[in-house]
Amino acid sequence: MFRQLITSLDLTESHGIVRRYFVVNGFDGALTMLGLIVGFYMSEHVELNVIISACLGAAVALAVSGVSSAYVSEKAEKQKELRELEQAMIENLDETIHGRATRVMPLFVALVNGLSPFLVSLLILSPLWAASFSIALPLPPLQMAFGIALVIMFAFGVYLGRISGINWFWAGFRVMLIALVTGAIIVMLNQ
Repeated sequence: MFRQLITSLDLTESHGIVRRYFVVNGFDGALTMLGLIVGFYMSEHVELNVIISACLGAAVALAVSGVSSAYVSEKAEKQKELRELEQAMIENLDETIHGRATRVMPLFVALVNGLSPFLVSLLILSPLWAASFSIALPLPPLQMAFGIALVIMFAFGVYLGRISGINWFWAGFRVMLIALVTGAIIVMLNQ
């Protein structure tokens, strides 16, 4: 299965789209959780289980949206590419390696697109779960979650900096700055 996936990635030249979907939707997940966390922090006396439920609901919605939207659009694109190849070769390719890649890649891309924001969200929510189980934390859970969100945003920037060949620190800092500006806007709107 793994070998078929690698072959399909190579054959369809989908490495870039998978990488973009991972980063873009991971970024969306991190920024969404950061927004919710800042909003709840500004609201003050909100029960931890309410915060966890709302954030988990948003994470699930991001995952379902990511999987379904990417699957529908990628399936259409890959089928279009296969039909064009079939016309050029004057042959049905449904049962070939090209046909299998056309069926496998939309599902894989969709899973990356949906799981990326979901897993990032779960990581950011981990201090909230720890606090709900009375695990001692060095900072209040919302502040820790905010810090984790900033670190993840910085890491996405570093990753993009390395891909593009620009300074990794400044790339990470710029992405983290987006998160800080988003948080500041939410704070100003709640004043």
